Amino acid sequence: MKFILGKKIEMTQKFMANGEVVPVTAVQAGPCFVTQVKNKEKDGYRAIQIGLGSKKKPNKALAGHLKGMENFRELGEFAIPEDDKGAYERGQKITVSVFAKGDVAKVVGTSKGKGFQGVVKRHGFHGADKTHGTKDQLRHSGSVGPKGPAHTFKGTRMGGRMGGDQITVKNLEIVDIDDKNNLLFVKGAVPGARNGLVRIIAPGEMKFIETAKEVSKNEEKPVENQAADKAEVKKEEIK
Repeated sequence: MKFILGKKIEMTQKFMANGEVVPVTAVQAGPCFVTQVKNKEKDGYRAIQIGLGSKKKPNKALAGHLKGMENFRELGEFAIPEDDKGAYERGQKITVSVFAKGDVAKVVGTSKGKGFQGVVKRHGFHGADKTHGTKDQLRHSGSVGPKGPAHTFKGTRMGGRMGGDQITVKNLEIVDIDDKNNLLFVKGAVPGARNGLVRIIAPGEMKFIETAKEVSKNEEKPVENQAADKAEVKKEEIK
C-alpha cells in the first residue's frame, strides 16, 4: 500500500497525447516523514503516522512527540494491513515518486463547511406551495413531532450544520506527476476546499527514501574533503 498526505491546490485540466482534455485536481503532496510506527504488540494495531509541513510554535505535547524531528503542521495515520511486510522506520521520507502515472487511488478529505442550513438545502425538501395565504413558511420543514408519542423521533431530518464531513472518493486515476514541485494531478474532483488536507492511498509497494538522519549526514562533507576543495579553489585563483 502506498500513501501520502497532501494539500488540495486547485482544479485545472491536462491535455493528453491523444488530444483529449482531462479535468484534474492539483494536489501538493509531501514531502512527508514517518513520525511514528505503531505495532500490534504495543498499540494493538499496525499503523504508520506521517507528518507534513512545518509549524513555528508547537505545543509541549506535539514537541515531545516529535522530539528530534521537525515540528510538522499536519499529522496523518494510515492503517497497515497484516500482509504488508514493509520495513518502516521513524524518519523515513515519502515523496510523490512513490506513485506512478495510471495508479488508481483513493482520496480522503473533509467536505466544505456550509454552516447552519435549513431542510431545503440540507435535505432537499420541496418546501410549501407559493399560493395566496402562505406567509413565512415557504421553506419550513412542517410537523416533526407526531401527536401520539408526543416527541420527535431520533434521526428526523431537520435543519442543522451542513458540511465538514469526511468524504472518501475511490477509483481516481493519477494522470500526471511533477516530482520537481511535489504535485500530483488526480483525475476528477477531490473533496474539500482549497488548501484542505487530503490523504491519497493507492495499492502497490511503498518505496521510502533514506531517513532524515541519514540525509543530513550525507549532506555534510568530511573536514578532509572540505580542505581539499579549498586548496583546489586557491590553485585556480593563482592560475
